[in-house]
Amino acid sequence: MRLYLAVAVLMLAFVAYTEAQEETIEDKFTKFGEQISEMSKNLAEKAKTTFQDIHNSDFAESTRNWFTEQFEKIKTKLGEQS
Repeated sequence: MRLYLAVAVLMLAFVAYTEAQEETIEDKFTKFGEQISEMSKNLAEKAKTTFQDIHNSDFAESTRNWFTEQFEKIKTKLGEQS
């Protein structure tokens, strides 16, 4: 009877140990997922900031203004010919 009791205690200890191991693996995967999502958020924010800086730069504004002026000139010439 003592053998059955010893085997039962060992089985319970083994089950508790394996469950504890699985939780740490799950925790590691959870932490890894959180780190990846945080990195992707940071990367997206940096990309957004960079695109806004480029969009608001003097070169971009002057280029847009130049294209707008050229388009208006072409529109005016076509309007005169009609």
